[in-house]
Amino acid sequence: MSAWQPGDAKPDVDAMIRVDQAGEYGATRIYAGQLAVLGDRGPTAHEIAKMAAQEERHLARFNELIAKRGVRPTALQPFWEVAGFALGAATALIGPKAAMACTDAVETEIDLHYAEQLEQLGDSDPELSADIAQFREEELEHRDTAREHGSEEAIAYPVLTGVIRLGCKAAIALSKRI
Repeated sequence: MSAWQPGDAKPDVDAMIRVDQAGEYGATRIYAGQLAVLGDRGPTAHEIAKMAAQEERHLARFNELIAKRGVRPTALQPFWEVAGFALGAATALIGPKAAMACTDAVETEIDLHYAEQLEQLGDSDPELSADIAQFREEELEHRDTAREHGSEEAIAYPVLTGVIRLGCKAAIALSKRI
């Protein structure tokens, strides 16, 4: 990564922190919805609980950055609370593999999102870059865990993950601005 140079467009760090906080909040709500349906039954619920704990840690860090840097959080948080929980519950109601397909789709999109942010940041904000890089690795672990637990065997996997990924892209675009 290269250093920011005069004349280069500066990355919109506030928007990055805002959208990342919203995304981590949404992830905690998705897992809460899944666990509300699955309870603590079976290996899928156990894995979801472990991933949920990591998402809580990610959220706490972005909450800290929002407070520390005076970033306005998204006004859409009440919507993401309901939408995230509903998505998690709906996929869990379809079955454990569909719940894992949800994680697969979300984390695939978040990997691309975080990679783009790291490229935009370069070495202009080492603190934020380090957080994003670490969280990206953990999100990829979540995606891989979902695949190990049968995400790709879910009913209508291509359609389900395609719709969820499209929703993630829309949520990212909206949360950057609103």
